[in-house]
Amino acid sequence: MKIKNICCIGAGYVGGPTMAVIAQKCPEINVTVVDINESRIAAWNDKDVENIPIYEPGLSEIVSEARDRNLFFSTDVDSAIDKADMIFISVNTPTKTYGIGKGMAADLKFIELCARQIARVSTSDKIVVEKSTLPVRTAEALKNILDNTGNGVNYQILSNPEFLAEGTAVNDLMNPDRVLIGGDIETEKGSEAVQALVDVYAHWVPKDQILTTNVWSSELSKLTANAFLAQRVSSINAMSELCEKTGADVNEVARAVGMDSRIGSKFLKSSVGFGGSCFQKDILNLVYIAKSFGLNEVADYWEQVIIMNDHQKRRFAAKMVQTLFNTVSGKKIALLGWAFKKDTNDTRESAAIYVADYLLNEQAEIVVYDPKVKAEQIYADLDYLNSRSSEENRSRVKVVKTSYEAAKDAHAVAVLTEWDEFKELNWKKIYDDMLKPAFLFDGRRLLERKTKEEIGFEFYAIGS
Repeated sequence: MKIKNICCIGAGYVGGPTMAVIAQKCPEINVTVVDINESRIAAWNDKDVENIPIYEPGLSEIVSEARDRNLFFSTDVDSAIDKADMIFISVNTPTKTYGIGKGMAADLKFIELCARQIARVSTSDKIVVEKSTLPVRTAEALKNILDNTGNGVNYQILSNPEFLAEGTAVNDLMNPDRVLIGGDIETEKGSEAVQALVDVYAHWVPKDQILTTNVWSSELSKLTANAFLAQRVSSINAMSELCEKTGADVNEVARAVGMDSRIGSKFLKSSVGFGGSCFQKDILNLVYIAKSFGLNEVADYWEQVIIMNDHQKRRFAAKMVQTLFNTVSGKKIALLGWAFKKDTNDTRESAAIYVADYLLNEQAEIVVYDPKVKAEQIYADLDYLNSRSSEENRSRVKVVKTSYEAAKDAHAVAVLTEWDEFKELNWKKIYDDMLKPAFLFDGRRLLERKTKEEIGFEFYAIGS
């Protein structure tokens, strides 16, 4: 089975970069990324490739090479579906905010809409690939929709979860630890479909790093991987609080623990809390699945990871208020960083949003600088919380273009994203431009201890 045309429904953080790399590595395959969001597609097609809607190091160069050669971005969803041999579904699967499973289960309405559109449009056999992170057995629901509402077309459903870390997505795609493909490997047609996708990735990924499983194992592996990673972050954050009480250094503890070959050093950086679109959503989904099977102890175990993460964000903000003489009312607080991590403009579930919200509820005046996040996104994130009116958010939160502008006349500066440029700042100048007494709250442990000794300001850190 030779793939000549690929369609990806969804031009977001997963679909866009993944399809760009596939197009670059497979020049004989035409790849079309479709989305109903006209402004997003227009941004992907912008003549200045630096204006594409997603910032990832190295992505603009790949898009520039492949775009209009065999990589296309379009709002004509029906045409792309009809032409495609293989269709990736890469749409948002947020946590439900209504009905059964509210606050935990994944909302699959966009997945169902995609399935129904594929069934309505398709006139030839298709391989449909789940790229979005989905609950176990979603493929079964997809197949039921496609088989019972279509035009007699035959479909094979594959699960191909992404294991991308924002900020390193291009490298993760180019040099993956593994590519996981789940399909109906017990049947001839299913095995052919799996092999077709294996052949796409084999253009650049060694075949021993391409794993094939049944669909259910593939779907659950994604949730499990994110749960394990998030668990590590919450575990070291729990220890960071104990370190502060005992006088231990959380970085030294993490280094000692990370050198144990059974544990390893990754995801042992204490911080304000993990963010992003995956960890919290996937763990809540796992909690819901466990509860639906009556596995309450399993559900409670994984839910504690979320509880610890929320606690860490509240604790950081509360410590700021406490250190600033138990009031931040009317005080200017500068937040450096809004993205949930460096090297991305993604702000979903960023700790900065919740720290800002806490401080605004305490009547602080907030000034924000982030090198890649636009002002309208910052205001949209705050508006989404519905803690106050949009007008109040815009009157009490100012977005500026440099760290120094943010810090000028501030009572405190909080470093909330570990952007590399923050390591190179002239912290002596920042301190001189701040009001005195002034404080630095470093949620990512970017500064060397000598900075505190040389400058002499009070320094509170909860680790990185």
